[in-house]
Amino acid sequence: MAARPPLVISHRENNTQRIAALDEQAEALRLKPGMGIADARAMHPCIEVIEMDPVADRRLLESLADWCDRYTPLVAIDGEDSLFLDITGCAHLFGGEKPLLDDLMARFFHQGFDVRAGLASTPGTAWAAAHFCAEPIIAPGTEEKTLAPLPLAALRLAPATIASLESVGLRTTGGILQAPRAPLARRFGKMLLTRLDQALGHLEEAISPRLPVAPLSVERHLMEPVCLMEEIERLVFQLALSLKPDLERREEGARALQLMLFRVDGAVSRIGVGASRPLREPFLIGKLFHERLKALEGAFDAGYGFDLVRLSVLASAPFEADQADFVGDDRGDDEDLALFVDRVCARLGSGTVRKSVDVESHIPERAVSCVPFGEAGKRPVRAKSVKAEAVRNFRPMRPIRLFSRPEPLEVTAAEIPEGPPLRFRWRRALYDVVRAEGPERIAPEWWRDDAQEATRDYFRVEDRNGRRYWLFRQGLYGATEASPRWFMQGLFA
Repeated sequence: MAARPPLVISHRENNTQRIAALDEQAEALRLKPGMGIADARAMHPCIEVIEMDPVADRRLLESLADWCDRYTPLVAIDGEDSLFLDITGCAHLFGGEKPLLDDLMARFFHQGFDVRAGLASTPGTAWAAAHFCAEPIIAPGTEEKTLAPLPLAALRLAPATIASLESVGLRTTGGILQAPRAPLARRFGKMLLTRLDQALGHLEEAISPRLPVAPLSVERHLMEPVCLMEEIERLVFQLALSLKPDLERREEGARALQLMLFRVDGAVSRIGVGASRPLREPFLIGKLFHERLKALEGAFDAGYGFDLVRLSVLASAPFEADQADFVGDDRGDDEDLALFVDRVCARLGSGTVRKSVDVESHIPERAVSCVPFGEAGKRPVRAKSVKAEAVRNFRPMRPIRLFSRPEPLEVTAAEIPEGPPLRFRWRRALYDVVRAEGPERIAPEWWRDDAQEATRDYFRVEDRNGRRYWLFRQGLYGATEASPRWFMQGLFA
C-alpha cells in the first residue's frame, strides 16, 4: 500500500491561500501554519492540499462537545478548535482528575483524534497547559510558575496586542508579571491584565455551557455496550426508578425528559419526550419512551452499541397528588386522556394532538385558538355556583362547526334591508330560508391596530330541509358607499 502524502489544510487570507492546519508528516517537512500554499508547493510538490470547510469543522466540534457531556454537563466551545470542560465535582466519579483525563485522551485516540488537554484550577491556565505545556495537569497554586516561561499567546491575547508587546521586548508571560501593571494597562489596554488575572485565578472566569444544564439527571455506565431496543427500554425504566425519589423530595413531576445515549464510537443520540401532566411513575415514563423509540426504530442507528445511558429532567412542575374517592379509583378521566395524548405525541410528534383554548376576542373566528395539548394548561374547573351556572346558560348560542374563515354568500332576496335573507346562494347552491333569529350585533375590535372591518349582524337561519346556518351581514346600510356583504360563519347540528 502506498504511503499517504503529507496533508495540508488551506484557507483564503487576504486573497492568498495559506496553511490553516497540517498533519505530522507536513510538520516534519518544516511547514508552518500561515505559510502560503504556493511557497509550500514550491518546497514540497508532493503535499496534498484540501480546502478548509468551516461549517463541517464547526459541526464536528459540536458533536465532540456533545460527546464530552459524558464527563460533565458544563461543556463550552472555545474558538474554532477547543473545548472547555468544567469538571468541578465530577472528577471523583471517574476515580480522580488523572484517571478522568487519561480516559478522555484514550477515548479520543481510539476515535482517531489527535488532541492535547490541560487540567488546572482556572480556565486560562488549563488553556495554556493544553497548548504550550508538556505536563497536562497543573497543581493548584503553581499557576504563576507554570505561566512564566510560556509565550504571550498562552494568555489568549489578540495578535495585535502580542505584536505590540514584543516590540518593546516583552516576549514571555514572566516579563508581564514583573512589569508594573499601570503602564501596561495604559499602553496595551485592560484586556491584557484581565487575561493575566483570569489565568492566575485573581479574577473569576465563568464557563458558559452551550446547552442548558438539567436540574435532575441519572445515568448508568455499562460494562458491555447495548444495542437492542428492549435493553434500552429496560435501562430507561431502571433510570426512572432512580429518578423518582429525587422528584418526590422536590415535590415535583417531570414535564420534559431527555434520554441521552452515548455510542462507543463517539456519536450521541438525544431523545426527548414531553408530558402534559407532571410525571413520577417509572411505568408511565417508560411508556412514553417506548412510543418514542418505536417511532425512531427505522432511523435509529445503534452502531457498535451504547456504553453510557443518561435520563434527564429538562422541565418540571409541582406535583399535586389527588385524593382517591371512596370507590377506590384515584385516576380520573383527565389523567387517562393526558396519558393517551402523551403517548400519541411521543409516537407521532408534539403537535399531533391539539386543544382549543379561549382567546380574548369576541370576533368568532378569533375567539378560539388550537394549541398543542401540553401547552393548553389545566382544564377549566366546572362552574358549580348558581350564579356562574346562570352566566354560562345565557351565553350566546354558537354553532358546532365554525369556519376558520367566513365564506362569502350571495343574498338574492330579503324581506327588509336590515333583516335576515329570504334566499341565499352558498357554494353554488340556492337555499330558501323558512325561519330566522337575530340579529346579534358584533362591533369591530377598535383597540386592534389592524381593525378595518365593519360591524357584523349575525342571524341564525333554517332552510326547508331543517338545516341551520349561522351567517352575518358585514356593514350597515347607508354607513358607507359600498353595499354590505354577506358571509357564512358556521353550521349548527
